[in-house]
Amino acid sequence: MARSEHDVINFSTLERELKGAIESERRHHRENDAKLRAVNQGVSSYGQFRDLVLSCHLKPLEKKDKDGAPRKQPWNPVAPTNE
Repeated sequence: MARSEHDVINFSTLERELKGAIESERRHHRENDAKLRAVNQGVSSYGQFRDLVLSCHLKPLEKKDKDGAPRKQPWNPVAPTNE
């Protein structure tokens, strides 16, 4: 029996599809958890609910990320600089 082009498995395409499916599943769980947290918090408006869900992928900065970073506040010329 002869093999056609459709019988050959392209592993790079398969791996790319798998990674996409895994990331999609993670996103679904992350957003669902954010929705449940928002409902439990008793947000007062849909806008707040939506903002919590849309920002669920963000992570808080760690102390090491903030320490030693130059402060740039061009909107406040009175604020002291770290230079």
